[in-house]
Amino acid sequence: MASSKEIGRIGQRRYGGNIYEEFLYELRGKRGIEVYREMSENDDIVGAILFSIEMLVRQCNWNVQPGGDTAKDKEAAEFVESCMNDMQDTWIDTISEILSFLTYGWSFHEIVYKRRMGNTKDTRTKSKFNDGLIGWKKLPIRAQETLYQWEYDNEDNLLGMTQMPPPDFGTFTIPMEKALLFRTKSRKNNPEGRSILRNAYRSWYFKRRIQEIEGIGIERDLAGLPVLYGPEGVDLWDKNIPENADIVAGLETIVRNIRRDEMEGVVLPFGYKLELLSSGGTRQFDTNAIINRYDTRIAMTVLADFIFLGHDKTGSWALSSDKTELFAVAIGAFLDIICETFNSQGIPSLIDINGQYFSGITEYPKMTHGDIEDADITKVAAFIKDMTGIGVLIPDDGLEDYIRQVGHLPDRTYSDIREIDRTRQEQQEQNQPPEPKTAAGTEPDEEGEKIQNNKAEEAKKRLER
Repeated sequence: MASSKEIGRIGQRRYGGNIYEEFLYELRGKRGIEVYREMSENDDIVGAILFSIEMLVRQCNWNVQPGGDTAKDKEAAEFVESCMNDMQDTWIDTISEILSFLTYGWSFHEIVYKRRMGNTKDTRTKSKFNDGLIGWKKLPIRAQETLYQWEYDNEDNLLGMTQMPPPDFGTFTIPMEKALLFRTKSRKNNPEGRSILRNAYRSWYFKRRIQEIEGIGIERDLAGLPVLYGPEGVDLWDKNIPENADIVAGLETIVRNIRRDEMEGVVLPFGYKLELLSSGGTRQFDTNAIINRYDTRIAMTVLADFIFLGHDKTGSWALSSDKTELFAVAIGAFLDIICETFNSQGIPSLIDINGQYFSGITEYPKMTHGDIEDADITKVAAFIKDMTGIGVLIPDDGLEDYIRQVGHLPDRTYSDIREIDRTRQEQQEQNQPPEPKTAAGTEPDEEGEKIQNNKAEEAKKRLER
């Protein structure tokens, strides 16, 4: 008989609730969080990439599909969608917080519920609805830098997150039953995922240091190296003279602080001499080209190198279209992760916490997202024209609503719907085959009846498509 007991282990490098899967010391734990924070907030290219992702996601539509065709299934889907728009923070702001899992690799959110009792003064019950059901009050982030440790059982099952947040730095353990964990990757069931900036770290590291060296050179604005000479006959390096150490330290400070600004100038005692040694030529390396190369590498790691097309008078429109489409596909995959997390962790808990009210549903409702970028309306129009011309597509209400949506046209009004239904009914009546002309008391000929039956069958097949 097969045993249900788990024998092996995942092999996760975890000690004391901390994860050590990252082989670079400076990117582990809180040190890595600080590095990724600096990359996202202090680098122009990384900031532009993350900003473009957030702006594209903000204009995306979010919907909830029922799990079945029953009235209870539709009611459950409408309930979940109403909870999305009935939180303390807006849905878009919540998604913006969730997107931090791209920068850090993971994002942990606590689920806070409320009883929907209408427009009350109590924030625990205040809601746009007064149906008495339990909905989402908010889904606040538990910031990555507040992580203290992860809680596991003996079978490598994640139980929750313990944090130590300011201002009081107390410890709080949030169980997984009351949380949503978003992560970019799940190898070895690592709760910390993997930042999308991980592969850009090396390029960012060298770029930052080259920029610092370049900035120092520009700030000093020197033609060469400053050299300070002491008076003749004075040995500043004689350690037996006590005051030499202070004199040398002061002279070194003068040399280091030489630059072109409002404090430009040097005051020296008699006998001291300051010169600038010229390098005798230009620098061997073009720092601008090197920095541009690292910028391109950083953007390539997240498929966002299209932002450089046209900056150097290179790149075609077709190439830009292909690269932006690939970038949109990648963002769509991240949105799928968000939807899957809600569908597996958030929505089932929301439905179940309301007890027997939704007991008759077929399946749990599913969250879906819309397209990142608008469809090419000319291509859509040509496709629909071709498909309807050969009878593959038959215009109906759903198709018209879709065309209005992608074309940013106004929704149909009730009078429009009645007029369309009347027109379609007249067209159907006109398309009905004529009654067979027969003499009184006689049957139509067999061949004519066979032709009519064949036409009816063909029309029926087209409608079934």
